[in-house]
Amino acid sequence: MVSEPSRSAVKRERVRDYLMELVESCAPGDPIPSERTLCEQLGVSRPTLRSAVDELVTTGLLVREHGRGMFVARAKITQELAPARDAYRLPQASGTWASRVLEFTTVQAGARVGRRLHISPAAEITYIARLRLVDDEPMAIEYLHVPAAIVPGLSPQDMESGDFYDFLRERHGVRVHEAVQSIEPTVTNEEEARLIGVPVLSPALLFERLTKDDTGRPVEYVHSVYRGDRYRIVSRLALGDTPAAPGPPLSASQHHPGIPPGDLAARRGVPATTTGDVQPGT
Repeated sequence: MVSEPSRSAVKRERVRDYLMELVESCAPGDPIPSERTLCEQLGVSRPTLRSAVDELVTTGLLVREHGRGMFVARAKITQELAPARDAYRLPQASGTWASRVLEFTTVQAGARVGRRLHISPAAEITYIARLRLVDDEPMAIEYLHVPAAIVPGLSPQDMESGDFYDFLRERHGVRVHEAVQSIEPTVTNEEEARLIGVPVLSPALLFERLTKDDTGRPVEYVHSVYRGDRYRIVSRLALGDTPAAPGPPLSASQHHPGIPPGDLAARRGVPATTTGDVQPGT
């Protein structure tokens, strides 16, 4: 059952998307408008804006300089866990998973989400916020954006029972084929902390995923916040006599995640599999 939509949560999500759009359209070091200007442009209160700005400052996308204002931060270092051509199947995380829909609505995609899904900013998307539970304990909040045209008749109940990708295949003939997902550290804001039962500003993992079907069409954009105290990512790396992948060896200044530079300098690719692991509660 869908809970009563939180106006503050909807506003914060809209402000977050607007700020992310600003960050992506600017170069590192570029200033962004003042809080007062942004409040006037977006029609939101100073606390609502500041909450979204604080989130982007904490995650390293914006920086504040006393007496000068806010600026776009330096680009983050990105390192793939496995070569792009060696995509792998992600094993199921441990525990019994369930979902509870928090919000279910149809809205315009907007510039940022529209760009990711390769649709017009004015095109309609189905926006779903849902709480993910493991063994009846809150574990994560997912914010899904799906082009409305590919899921006619989708209901909140569909998002609380079964597997969404199975539903896409069986009900709409959409076969998911590949996804690009990033993971980085973040902290929980006030509403996220309340929903997953942790203190405000608790460590968390931010997942962003773009999923495509077997024709290459984007069918889902998701960002999720997972509890940092209960969820971890485990990788299995093949470090034995694995033949080096074609191409020049890595230099001493390049390295695989978690492996000191130079230790595997002769290997361009380290085969890997990854799984999510729910840690026992304390």
